[in-house]
Amino acid sequence: MTGPSIRPRRLRATPAMRRLVAETRVHPAELVLPMFVREGIREPVPISSMPGVVNHSLDSLRRAAVEAAEAGVGGVMLFGIPEHKDAIGSGATADDGILNLATRAVVAEVGDAVVVQTDLCLDEFTDHGHCGVLAADGSVDNDASLLRYRDMGVAQAAAGSQLLGLSGMMDGQVAAVRDALDSNSFAGTAILGYAAKYASAFYGPFREAVDSSLVGDRRTYQLDAGNRREGLREVLLDVEEGADIVMVKPAMSFLDVLADAAAVSPVPVWAYQVSGEYAMIEAAAANGWIDRRRAVEESVVSIKRAGADAILSYWAVELAGWLR
Repeated sequence: MTGPSIRPRRLRATPAMRRLVAETRVHPAELVLPMFVREGIREPVPISSMPGVVNHSLDSLRRAAVEAAEAGVGGVMLFGIPEHKDAIGSGATADDGILNLATRAVVAEVGDAVVVQTDLCLDEFTDHGHCGVLAADGSVDNDASLLRYRDMGVAQAAAGSQLLGLSGMMDGQVAAVRDALDSNSFAGTAILGYAAKYASAFYGPFREAVDSSLVGDRRTYQLDAGNRREGLREVLLDVEEGADIVMVKPAMSFLDVLADAAAVSPVPVWAYQVSGEYAMIEAAAANGWIDRRRAVEESVVSIKRAGADAILSYWAVELAGWLR
């Protein structure tokens, strides 16, 4: 017996060989760092369910944005947490609202070194915690929410956001915001459509991070976890409405939807490695159950392998350092 003639292990024999033949690589420029900024604080406030992640003050946000730029990440996604909320999320469109103030501050600090992106959604700003405004019967009013999104889009573009992250999952949101931008001299501002955003259990730590006041759930507008074809349909709708980039969220539980989207989308497809994905790995690593760095790297590579052109991850800066 001479043994097998085909030996795939030849290409796994050494670290140098494995590196040379790697099919999937992640580059720091393909990473986006989500960042939280809270109104009314002077020092960063740790988020207990997301070890290592904080709610920033304006000053610490500036410093962290510079750190991200120096690490070589591609962008930062800003989320604002106001001191006061109301039924229509007035702070989202106020010129001096925390998210618009933060956007100006980060743009002034880092310029074009990274793409400054903003979350365009009402949930952080409403006292009921939903992503849109409510009708008299307590349901989320899709078309009334679109009017607020239009105003938010113009406000965020005026503050200097280069990419608006439409995460509310209202029907027609991309078309509505695109029209508002084009009608107000912001035709150059790009739109990231959170196209296939699922009603997921893995958003839990994020709700702590933004001090969510959600009553009920978001199942009437976010996708059901069992629906794969519907996810692709939403992606294609956002492309048709003019999205410059489309998103699948969360990443880990929906790699099949991500792969479907990447196979057909004519625009870049991104994925969001959400707070629960982050928290699970951090918790398991803290207990000594997994190798933290290997788990982080494997999780991000899996998202890239499934077809993501860029990945939002709370590890973006740390991972960029490892990659470099």
